[in-house]
Amino acid sequence: MIHRIFFSLFLVISLSIQAQDLSTSIAKDADSIMLAAIRNVPQNNPQLALKKYSFTTYEKTIITDSLEKSNSHSFFTEKVSRNRYSSYSGFKEEVLGLEMAGFKEPRYEVLAVTLQSRSFYDDDFVIFNYRYAGPLSSRGVKNYYYTFLGDTTILGRPSLALHLEPKRPQTIPGLEGIIWLDAETLAIQKVHIDLKDNLIATIEREYEYLQEKQLYLPKTNKLYIEKGNSSHRLALFKGKVSMGTIETNPVKEAIKGRHLLSTSLNSNYDFESDEQIKHPNLAIEILPGAETQPETFWGKYRTESLSRKDINSFSFLDDVVKAENIEKRLAIISNFGIGYYTVDFFDFDLTYPVKYNNYEGLRLGLGGVTNSEFSRKFRLEGYTAFGFKDKKLKYGLGGGVLLNESHGAWLSLTYNDDLQEVGSYNYLTDRRVYSLFEPRLVNITQFFDYRTIRVNQEYQITPKILSELQLSNVHIEQTTPYRYLLNGKTYRDYTVSEATLGLRWSPSSKFMRSKKGTAEIYDGFPKVTAQVTKGFSGIFNSDFDYTKIGAKVFYRVNRLNKSATEILVEGNAGFGDLPLSHLFHAYPNAPTKETVMQRFSVAGINSFETMYFGEFFSDRLATVQVKHRLRPFNLGEKFKPEMVFITRYAIGDIRKPADHLDVSFNSLKKGYTESGFELNKLLFGFGTSLTYRYGAYHLPDFADNIAFKFTFYLEL
Repeated sequence: MIHRIFFSLFLVISLSIQAQDLSTSIAKDADSIMLAAIRNVPQNNPQLALKKYSFTTYEKTIITDSLEKSNSHSFFTEKVSRNRYSSYSGFKEEVLGLEMAGFKEPRYEVLAVTLQSRSFYDDDFVIFNYRYAGPLSSRGVKNYYYTFLGDTTILGRPSLALHLEPKRPQTIPGLEGIIWLDAETLAIQKVHIDLKDNLIATIEREYEYLQEKQLYLPKTNKLYIEKGNSSHRLALFKGKVSMGTIETNPVKEAIKGRHLLSTSLNSNYDFESDEQIKHPNLAIEILPGAETQPETFWGKYRTESLSRKDINSFSFLDDVVKAENIEKRLAIISNFGIGYYTVDFFDFDLTYPVKYNNYEGLRLGLGGVTNSEFSRKFRLEGYTAFGFKDKKLKYGLGGGVLLNESHGAWLSLTYNDDLQEVGSYNYLTDRRVYSLFEPRLVNITQFFDYRTIRVNQEYQITPKILSELQLSNVHIEQTTPYRYLLNGKTYRDYTVSEATLGLRWSPSSKFMRSKKGTAEIYDGFPKVTAQVTKGFSGIFNSDFDYTKIGAKVFYRVNRLNKSATEILVEGNAGFGDLPLSHLFHAYPNAPTKETVMQRFSVAGINSFETMYFGEFFSDRLATVQVKHRLRPFNLGEKFKPEMVFITRYAIGDIRKPADHLDVSFNSLKKGYTESGFELNKLLFGFGTSLTYRYGAYHLPDFADNIAFKFTFYLEL
């Protein structure tokens, strides 16, 4: 009896061990298959295996409230594109036909939404602009469990089916589903993917096999997205047409739905054409006539005739768009996102109405620029503002003429009578980097008055390179005690004549061109900005001769776990006759007050929070700023604060500090360091920050090294 018990126990243990060994063997097989497939990516991924190819895609996308019951869709569009690839310039999409129900002219921003990536071989796979780890990448191996399901046959060739699921779905959401691989080459043959994140999605992708190229190429793509229970918004038109409820969406009652369906068919693959890709720096180009293609054109590409529901959508959406005045409302809000509010032919600049600083006190203003409703070739601009503390009126006016629409070439003439911060260095190409609220402006105390007349030439050399040339004559008057000593003569007020050339390069950004111009559709990094300014003495009563150069690089790493790291490196140098107004500072943001709480104010975006105003000036300056954002704390649907760790460093020097009279300041030759943190988005965009100053410029009184402030971040 005892022997039988021991034998039974031994048998159970043996079978258990064998089952575990079998399970481990299968797991190892799945991992080894996937690792081998990743090694074979260079020969299986068409973008790596081929130097060039092209194909045509027909795509239909709808948003609907009900998949069965309703008589029409809430949104309907169809598109025909020629996709062209070269190993040198990458992919470019040329839109041959575009139709969007309800709109006189298609809303091109819809094309900026990446519904799904072209390739499952990419490091990142994108669904509705959300990034996930690509299954056949080193990143995928780190983020997915793979399970071997068995053998089958796809397209007449032996196939291996593998299941994938995310390792840490709560921390790093990922794809889940089945990928079929060619048993011989380990190339992707078919994909069925599900996603359960802020959105619920299903992707089915079929491939065709080209024997002569020994490659699998995508043939049909089906994407289904459902809003699910989350209130997280899924948005076309930059959030203006969406699925689900959006509290701040002005068109939510007119166009909404719970489901998005997109189907596409790739055809007409061409590997031999020697036709060069025109405008290769564009990711998308809407070709002339794409919006007016006849029905015969669409008949060539549609996979099937439009359904009654599709057809009904045109008349339904025509009525909705007209009744709700949606086109005008979308235009207004699109401009709001870049800092303007449109009223008929005039765009009011939202950076003018209300400001505050220590010199002017409350500053109220009004200004803007005419838009294309006024003229596509000419523009007029102007503003006026009044400071209630200094009791002075500031204003500017000007106009411009469009010389070349495709390159955004505007020639402008403007006159301004206003204030500028002492030691600031403004890059011309960053002028329209929009911020409704300028945090650091509140604390600034050192300004100078200026009157300037200037001529500007804007020119987009390529979509990725923006340039601007400025010629200006500026008369400067001090608002605080200051004199500049040069060759035995002192200057309090002076005139400078300058020529400035600025460049901004966005090598990783993607751009789209339509008849409405060129627009950035993907914000890539790094971003490189450079500028050189030459001051000429003796021209139009100019007093000084000098050269100033500046350059900065901004890089951001966005991780799949929703953390991010930002690095900003900037260098400035000046040579020649440089009064205080033309020196550099590191953007200090600490009011000169005694206690920590007296210095409590609003933190800037890229400013040194513990550095006091007027404490340092340099004619050579380098700064480095690093920010690391942790994954947002998930404390509820509406409460997701963010912790950001920050370190800043500045080093600089000045050649002739004794030439600057009636002021005192230090150099930065020993190197300045501060570190701290921000806890953002605690309530209505407000948060708090704490920063500590240490190193060579650490102050004797401990409290003087601390900056405690509130933060404010506005997201549109």
